[in-house]
Amino acid sequence: MLPNSIKLIVDGNCSEVERAVKHIRRIGLNKVIERVETTEDNIVYSETTHEDFANEITGRMITGVKRYGKSFFLELEGKGKLPVLHFGMTGMLQVKGEKAMYYKETPRSAPSDWPPRFMKFILHLRDGSTQETAEIAFMDARRLGRIRLRDSPATEAPISELGFDPILCMPSLEVFEALVKKRACPMKALLLDQSFSAGVGNWVADEILYHARVHPQQRCNTLTTTQIGDLHRCTKFVCETAVSVDADDTKFPEDWLFKHRWGKGKKIKAEPLKLVCKSQAQSFSKPSGQPATIQWVTVGGRTSAYVAELQQLSSQAPVSLSKQRPTHSSLLDVRTRAIVDDILIRSCQSSRGTARARAIFQR
Repeated sequence: MLPNSIKLIVDGNCSEVERAVKHIRRIGLNKVIERVETTEDNIVYSETTHEDFANEITGRMITGVKRYGKSFFLELEGKGKLPVLHFGMTGMLQVKGEKAMYYKETPRSAPSDWPPRFMKFILHLRDGSTQETAEIAFMDARRLGRIRLRDSPATEAPISELGFDPILCMPSLEVFEALVKKRACPMKALLLDQSFSAGVGNWVADEILYHARVHPQQRCNTLTTTQIGDLHRCTKFVCETAVSVDADDTKFPEDWLFKHRWGKGKKIKAEPLKLVCKSQAQSFSKPSGQPATIQWVTVGGRTSAYVAELQQLSSQAPVSLSKQRPTHSSLLDVRTRAIVDDILIRSCQSSRGTARARAIFQR
């Protein structure tokens, strides 16, 4: 049983979804889906109906659960399509007899009613050897999540249209820099673009920018090589740290922006965030003891928190990758490399993509 005080972070980041995947594995792996209860919802059920969804997966055993970005899917025994699930901003799971896995913190008064409110489906599971039963519900109050059926989830939309996953296939610095430099949008907007980095949500993007000391409004093609290197390192660091503690915010380091960003200027119980300064001997930070000034700005339609003293908006003039004037052949090389960059991102999900990338490099 999960403790009643279980924490699960907001906004459908890869860490939240990874925790949900582990939860389903613990409860449902190697159990047969005996029955599926569903409620009609022509928005959440995408390209399928709630009846077809139930009919497709009933009677099949859960043999695996996988995640890519903010999406996850169940691997089922036998022929047929597989369920691909996306939480959106308010989707969540609940196991019968336990409180729901809320985003950020489960309230003490959280209901444990069954079936839960806003339920879209309930899986009735049974272990064939022990006859142990369990029930898992998928809920979505604001109907921003999606439930789909796919023959091959990893090679079909929406997963096939996603960019790199920072946990599963973080690209090299060279590929990352090329992907960033060819864009002119604010860096915060790029981090939230799921075709660029799959699984990075709002607070994770802010945390990455905070650790990299980059302003959310700084445009991608104005970033220096050093800044891009910091972003590459911090993207991996923040995502891996969040996943390593199962998205439990109580286990995040005290100097993380996440601990202090909530409330948008309102007084909060947490200790004020102290300013940190970079050390040449370390990749990340040391405290200096001074209180930080957290400010908010809207970027890409989302509220962004940042530390004014550390994340300053610099010149927005594009930084050249080379001082030499590009020739016609070098422009072709850049275009070819841009194509290869995209293929390399796809190769995270397909060995065929890797072969294609190598073939282009050899030409």
